[in-house]
Amino acid sequence: MHPAAKPLLFVLCLLPFAQLFVGAVLDTLGANPAEALLRATGDWTLRFLCVVLAVTPARIALGVPALARFRRMLGLFVYFYATAHLLCYAVFDQGLDPGEIWRDILERPFILVGMLAFSLLTALAATSPHRVIRWMGARRWQWLHRSVYAVAGLALLHFFWMRAGKNDFAEVAVYAAIVALLLGWRLQRWLRSKRRLA
Repeated sequence: MHPAAKPLLFVLCLLPFAQLFVGAVLDTLGANPAEALLRATGDWTLRFLCVVLAVTPARIALGVPALARFRRMLGLFVYFYATAHLLCYAVFDQGLDPGEIWRDILERPFILVGMLAFSLLTALAATSPHRVIRWMGARRWQWLHRSVYAVAGLALLHFFWMRAGKNDFAEVAVYAAIVALLLGWRLQRWLRSKRRLA
């Protein structure tokens, strides 16, 4: 792997956030900048989640084991954009009022599902350092990090319920198809390995 590969990927992953930041400063995000930021950070969270899930299939299909070295950074960028999404919601929608946020979680299922996904992502981000992996042990760490599949399902459900109010499911269908394809690939490999052992 070229020494510049990781720094270049880091910069590329930051570009969407930089574009949003510049748009907010220059007031070029449209008539409702808060909604634009909330929607864009949510979209980029889902996109990076799909990229993370695509690393292993791409690594195996292309025969490039070095791609696995990017997975941790990409996973942390999922958490970065999810945190930005949550902050946009807390600041712009709820005015950083803990009571209002708590009521919203209890009253709106899609907010509850989003918070559950963020909680799982927090656990994954917190256990990403190498020293934590050594402390946990590889088996327990792998078991925990398989919850990224649950995160994908919760994120899709959050997106689906959010769009249900507008009866707009086109983008939801695209993300659902991508996630289904990536998880289906894993399921097929797992079933194939079970047959070999049988």
